[in-house]
Amino acid sequence: MGNTDRLLGLRHCPSDLMVDIVDYRGRPANRSTSGGWTSALFIIGVEIAERFAFYGISSNLISYLTGPLGESTAMAAAALNAWNGVASMLPLLGAFVADSYLGRYRTIIIASLLYILGLGTLTLSSMLPIFHPAKCGMACSPPPLQVALFYVSLYLVAIAQGGHKPCVQAFGADQFDQNDPQERVARISFFNWWYFGICCGVLVTLVVLSYVQDSIGWGLGFGIPCIVMLFALVLFLLGTRTYRFCLLQEESPFSRIGRTVVALARKRQGKLPITELQSDIERVEETKGLLRLFPIWTTCLIYAVVFAQSSTLFTKQGGTLDRRISSKLQMPPAALQSFISASIIVSIPIYDGILVPVARKFSGLPSGITMLQRIGTGMALSLISMMIAALVEMKRLKTAREFGLVDQPSATIPMSLWWLVPQYVLLGVADVFTMVGLQEFFYDQVPDALRSLGLALYLSIFGIGSFISGFLISVINKTTGRGGDSWFSNNLNRAHLDYFYWLLAGLSMIELGLYVYFTQAYVYKKKQDTAVM
Repeated sequence: MGNTDRLLGLRHCPSDLMVDIVDYRGRPANRSTSGGWTSALFIIGVEIAERFAFYGISSNLISYLTGPLGESTAMAAAALNAWNGVASMLPLLGAFVADSYLGRYRTIIIASLLYILGLGTLTLSSMLPIFHPAKCGMACSPPPLQVALFYVSLYLVAIAQGGHKPCVQAFGADQFDQNDPQERVARISFFNWWYFGICCGVLVTLVVLSYVQDSIGWGLGFGIPCIVMLFALVLFLLGTRTYRFCLLQEESPFSRIGRTVVALARKRQGKLPITELQSDIERVEETKGLLRLFPIWTTCLIYAVVFAQSSTLFTKQGGTLDRRISSKLQMPPAALQSFISASIIVSIPIYDGILVPVARKFSGLPSGITMLQRIGTGMALSLISMMIAALVEMKRLKTAREFGLVDQPSATIPMSLWWLVPQYVLLGVADVFTMVGLQEFFYDQVPDALRSLGLALYLSIFGIGSFISGFLISVINKTTGRGGDSWFSNNLNRAHLDYFYWLLAGLSMIELGLYVYFTQAYVYKKKQDTAVM
């Protein structure tokens, strides 16, 4: 393999030997002149821009679906959950392609180009004159061609994210040598500041783009993310000379894991001599290490269902309230999600700068608390958030009845947006614990050759969670709508989002109990993290 092939055929390899890590020319990488925070900052910048672009369309998408596309609340929420689910599941495919064939570097570049294409066609679908006849107002149904182009563009963005998301974060973490004491501590901070940077980008897009989309136009609101994604690609290429790269192994890790799973199954059936497996103990252990992650993966799914509500039902709920910040300024419904980002931005420096050093003195762990303890803490906070959301929704419905607004779905409920702030803030703090904890856990605990897959597994939690959310909404909407207004009626004043929130709180409580049970038996891959939940 020549130098060029070595650069483009990249993938994470065991990082305990710096000699196996190369620079952009394919030469052995020098720790002092490559990687570290210099490279990581380029990559964090790329992710901030990508999250700005992604949330620039996803955070306010329910308003576009129920507005220009004319879909019902339940239909729009189900469609959005389905898209989010696909977007979060496709990283499994992206990780497979990157780890087995293209490598992370090349996968990121191809995914970025697909991103720009998808966002560009999405912008066209909302701007072309043929989709907006001059004699037709808002009452007209959108042309089928517009709807088709919109959804094709939307799923092209999902495909692009599938290649981009698992590779960028893994590539960023690869810039730190886990066997170097200083770089290992820096890598722990990297996951915190990575999420901090993402939330800064999300905060800006929630405040700026939601206003642009609601007040100026969807064409510009979709066009800005396209331009930002082009900037992200340029920034990523500019950092090439500073990156550390790992070379593809001769055998795909997916093939190796697959063969081992089949061999273990044959052994259990007595069809395979035990000596055949004993000849490759390392391969067996890394396969078992991957399989033991699935109880943790499964018991985090309801957390992902709760997470899905912030961009769907929370947004519709907030759209009915008094959102005036001043006499002339009103906050767009989607911008309410900025309270999540703001709470994360405030919480991460506190967590990384105060909580971790204090906890480190008692536990002796570099991370202060274990990854599983961190995840479980966030799950408990999300449970409390859903309980508060249910209580606030009960208050909103009561206020609508008291002021005779039950049959006026377009009327503003005389209830301030500040009632919603606690549920958003708690979800943000929960993300600092669970979201960042899951990222570190699924990067750190998978076999070294499957780091992209590990982060794809983390993302798939939210994909399956979105599917579960969409399924629950569809089934409950159909079931409860038979006798009158469903829980998700288009007239939210006759709906019962509070019932749905209580249901999610109950499921979260069951999930947390199962999570604690399974984590008691979990044994960490790294000796530094031997403590249990």
